[in-house]
Order: sequence, then C-alpha cells, then structure tokens
Amino acid sequence: MIETIDRALSTVSGWVWGAPLLILLLGTHVFLTVRLRFIQRYLPQAIKLSVSRNAEGTGDVSHFSALTVALAATVGTGNIVGVATAVSLGGPGAVLWMWLTGVFGIATKYAEAVLSVKYRVINERGQMAGGPMYVIARGLKMPWLGFLFALFTAVAAFGIGNMVQANAVTTLVKRTLEEQLGAGGLILAASPWITGILMSALTALVLLGGIKSIGNTCTKLVPLMAIFYVAGCLALLVMHAGTLPATVALILKSAFTGQAAAGGFVGAGVMAAMRYGVARGLFSNESGLGSAPIVAAAAQTRNPVRQALVSATGTFWDTVVICLLTGLVVVNSGKWMEAHDAGQLTHMAFQDLGLLGPAVLTIGLLTFVFSTILGWSYYGEKAVEYLLGTRATIPYRALWVAAVMVGSVVKLDMVWNFADIANALMALPNLAALLLLSGVVANETQKYLWEGNLDQDAPPPGE
Repeated sequence: MIETIDRALSTVSGWVWGAPLLILLLGTHVFLTVRLRFIQRYLPQAIKLSVSRNAEGTGDVSHFSALTVALAATVGTGNIVGVATAVSLGGPGAVLWMWLTGVFGIATKYAEAVLSVKYRVINERGQMAGGPMYVIARGLKMPWLGFLFALFTAVAAFGIGNMVQANAVTTLVKRTLEEQLGAGGLILAASPWITGILMSALTALVLLGGIKSIGNTCTKLVPLMAIFYVAGCLALLVMHAGTLPATVALILKSAFTGQAAAGGFVGAGVMAAMRYGVARGLFSNESGLGSAPIVAAAAQTRNPVRQALVSATGTFWDTVVICLLTGLVVVNSGKWMEAHDAGQLTHMAFQDLGLLGPAVLTIGLLTFVFSTILGWSYYGEKAVEYLLGTRATIPYRALWVAAVMVGSVVKLDMVWNFADIANALMALPNLAALLLLSGVVANETQKYLWEGNLDQDAPPPGE
C-alpha cells in the first residue's frame, strides 16, 4: 500500500514539475526582467545595501539578517548535489542554462520582495508578518488563495525544509565517518540517532529566540559557510587553470549543440541541457516559489524597494556565483564523463584537494543543510501563524524540532515526493500574484528607484 502511494506521489511530482511549470517560472523571470527594465543592472548598489547591518525603518531584523536567513534556506544540497545532477543528466551545457536562470531569476526575487514588504502587516505581538499569502489576500483580494498558499507552505516546510534535510545530514555523517575511519568501532559514533539528537538540540536552541535568534545565527553561519565552500571551489579551479578555458568553451558549445556520448556519459541534446539546467537553477534559488519574501517582510527598511534590492542579491549569490562555481569544478574535473552516480560527482571532483577535499565538501554540506532547516523553520512558522494565529507558534516550534529527529532516522522517499508537490502548489498562486501585480511592482520601482527616492520612507505597514 505504501509503495503504491509512493509511486503515485512520484508520478504527480513529475507531472507538476514538468515542462509547463518550468516554462511558467522561466517565462515569469524573463517577463519581469523586461517589465522592470533589467533590474539586474542595480546589482552593485543592491550588494552595497545588503551588507549594511544598521537598523532603518520599521521591521524585526536588519537588511543583512533578512538576506542571510533567505540564503540559509536556499543555499543547500541543490548547490552541490543538484548541480552535479544537472551536469550528469544534461551535460556541461546545463551549467549555462542554470546560470541564466539565476540571472533572470534576480528580477523575480526582487518583485516578490517588493510586494511582500508593501503588503506586510504587524501581528498582535508587534512583529512583522508578510509573504505571498498577505500579497494574495490584500493585493489580489483573494484571501482563500492566500490561505491555500500558506497551507502548501506549511506542508512543504516540514518536508523539503526539515525532514529531508535532516536525513541528508545523518546520511552524510555516517558515510563520511565510515569512509575516513572505517566501519569498525564506529557504529555508535555514526548512528543516525546520535546525529539526530545533536541536530534537534541545536535547532531547538536557535528557535527559542524566534526570528532574531535565527537571524543572528544565520548572519554568522551563512557568510562563513559560503566563503569556506567558495574558497574550496576557487582552489580547485586555480589548480586546474590550464583546462579552464576549454571547460568554459565546452559549456557554451554544449548549451546550444548538445553533448555527444563520451566515456561513461551517455550523451544529451540541447533540450536535455536546457531542461536540467533550468530545473536545477529554479530549485536552487527558489525564485518564484514564494518562500524568501516571507523573511524579506520582516526586514527593517524604509520602503519596499530597498529591501527588494537586497533580497535580489540572494539569487545572485546562490545561483550566479555558488552554483556556477560548482558547475565549473565538476565539468573541469572531467569526472562527469565517467559512469558514476550523480551524487558522487562533486565528491570525486573535490578529491583533487587531497585530505582537505572531503573536509571542505562535508563541512559545506553540513552547514548548508543545517542553515536550510533554520531558514525554512521561519517560513513554516509564518505560514502556520497566518492559518492559526500567533498562539500556534510555540507548538509549531516543538513540532519542528521533533520532525528534525524523525527525519534523521526514517526513510523519506514519500515525504520528499509529497514536499515536491507542495512546493509546486506554492509556486502557482505566487506566480499568479507576481504577474497580476507586476504593475504595482513597476509603480513602486518608479516611485523609489527610478525617480531617485530610495531613502524615502513608505507608509507604515498595514496602511
């Protein structure tokens, strides 16, 4: 019975994440890029704004804290394993399509944040509450659809943002300990139960303080983990700099001509390169999914456009930088041509760093995954708050910690498929709101950015 349900969920997941949704997502990216006059050109100004930790305007956390929480949720296994999967299935050309998805996705991430800050409210505890559910209810005047978005977000959070991530950590720790030190005598140390208890305790410790505690943790963890992993990627590219020009040429050529079979690689056409590159890019940066604007709404900002510029840098760092570096490392290593499991490609590429390689990759994955659990805990909490009110916050946090433990020790194929479906159901109402309210985004951009009023204060939340 369980296997039948799992197969059915897998089929539905494959259908909802098929070509129509991918085309809708990418089409929204391109449409908003054009509508907002290539908002990506303001990226240097946005990066400068994002590193400011000063309090400004109304909100719960700084620009930088809101950005790092969003990055915590998006920078995860997709940046490492997801990129390798795209290359193994779509060939080197998938790296270019993934990168282009990130470039155009910056406009969507910007638009999401503009709307979430504009339509945010102050809850009964005096805290900020916002996100697509409020945008849909207040902007589109469709509270029932906002309710559905919040419901799908709450479900997806426990899957892809919690149990699936926890399972990835325990699996990684066990495999790494056995590979490095041998299975003998490590049964206890490598036990998923021990890893799960430690991870649950750390999660509970951070969640006790709410968004401010999550923000403080992420402002310390995210920059360090990103710099550590990027440094490892750059070291590999410098070590093999001689083959890098040929690698870049191969990526560009394969993106438009496909890649013939080579070694253990079975070959892939242009459509495969496009499909897997776009899909992995979208899954990695979550632009259009509707998750990141939930935390953008908590930011201390003078007006929606200032925080939107900051939020847009998340997609830049996640996909345009980190995913690109991973893709270059994997393709440049030549391992993608060998008949190996996609999940092992990045691992094999990092072996060129000697003993340091597995450490860089393992620490990178552990911190990426743990930060994802923290980031998504806030998304799920605000969704549950929208559905049940602030009284549900404490029980929700307790349930979240318990789910981390469950995810650490239980097989999760069904949970993954169910969460995948919930993610797609999140994206659909969010994309509808983005397209229907794109005029509002353009007007806000005109008012604060194009007319040079970026320091002007917006009306108080809820007005």
